[in-house]
Amino acid sequence: MSRSVATWLLTILLVGAAASPGAAYLKLGASFGGRVVSIQWAQLPIRYFVTNRGVPGVSATQLRTAVDRAAQSWQDVSTSSVSFQSVGFTGAEPFDEDGIVTIGFQDHPELDRVLGTTGFVVDVLTGNIVEADIFLNSTFLWSVAAAGETGRFDVESIALHEIGHLAGLSHSLLGETELTAGRRRVIAAEAVMFPIAFSAGVVEGRTLRADDRAGISDIYPDGGFRSQTGSVGGRVTKDGRGIFGAHIVAFHPQSGKMVGGFTLSSTGEFVIAGLAPGPHILRVEPLDDAAIDSFFGESPPPETGFAVTYLDQLAIVPTGGNAQVADIAVRIE
Repeated sequence: MSRSVATWLLTILLVGAAASPGAAYLKLGASFGGRVVSIQWAQLPIRYFVTNRGVPGVSATQLRTAVDRAAQSWQDVSTSSVSFQSVGFTGAEPFDEDGIVTIGFQDHPELDRVLGTTGFVVDVLTGNIVEADIFLNSTFLWSVAAAGETGRFDVESIALHEIGHLAGLSHSLLGETELTAGRRRVIAAEAVMFPIAFSAGVVEGRTLRADDRAGISDIYPDGGFRSQTGSVGGRVTKDGRGIFGAHIVAFHPQSGKMVGGFTLSSTGEFVIAGLAPGPHILRVEPLDDAAIDSFFGESPPPETGFAVTYLDQLAIVPTGGNAQVADIAVRIE
């Protein structure tokens, strides 16, 4: 998968999908023989190497430090068991197919909107990740400055996003953009896994949000994830039938935290886990603020011809349980 300046370009043979409608996060999946399996690492920690060369403004040592911080941010999620181990430097290049995880800079001027890409080798029988690599595109200018640097993209922010993919997460729609000079500019994002990067010089992407933490915990839950949090489930309908690809946001008014998910089947069913117990506001919206193929790859196109719609009552999420809500009938524009 690739993080881009203003769009997503899919460069690996993977699709964003969940194995079942059991949770509505978009996890990465691999398509084999007409079936889709969620991918993840069977063995933890995820061991990675960093290439032993830098780029103007970022030394190899600074690259490794930024990547290590990004990996640690994911590992610090208290409700997830995911872990990483920084092994050291390597002379190998990303995508050498050498059996190791390599993260480093590569020059790809032909990818003029792609800041970074994550690619995988996957066991076709189990969905287990065998190897994965990340490159950051050295065609762009980069920085590791604590407060960011004008005109340069932040290494830690993009590494944090790509390492989310490395662990098996796909994209989140929790962000807002505006179209400027033919490109989308991020106004705000409530998830590191939002597919469009912040502008050069911005470091807001260094901090995981509630949606990111819930997603990684869904793939690699620790002992308390299911018991300490709750979930909400239901169905999104249009003219009485379920719809595929609707985006649902669960908003916790007491904390201001948001966790999003999608309806991942034609029945319109969804379940969003990892929610704080208590009342939530549910909002349903079409996928209309980023490239559709960034989210669903080869899947049938999601339905987008409807207006933003709210559940007409609060969803009360129980601790360790699921709040099943009535169908949310979207309004037609």
